[in-house]
Amino acid sequence: MYQNQNQNQMQNQNFGAQNQNAGAQAQNNSGNTNRVVVPEAKGALNQMKYEIANELGINLKKGYNGDLPSRQAGYIGGYMTKRLVEQAERAMSNQG
Repeated sequence: MYQNQNQNQMQNQNFGAQNQNAGAQAQNNSGNTNRVVVPEAKGALNQMKYEIANELGINLKKGYNGDLPSRQAGYIGGYMTKRLVEQAERAMSNQG
């Protein structure tokens, strides 16, 4: 009986560890990290952000923009993503 309890306890510990690992992976794969993968591209991304904000008629200041409504910030990020995907698609179609 003691051996069965010990086995169950070990299985529960393993299951808990697996759940913690899965949670850590999900946390690493989701959410907003705001991390630039290619640091050399940071300047170009910043320039693109201001160009898109200007095209959308959104007044984006240099520096802190915490008073910008989420909807407007989302528009800027969404259009940046759209433009980057389009550029990548064009680059891939030119390679083939």
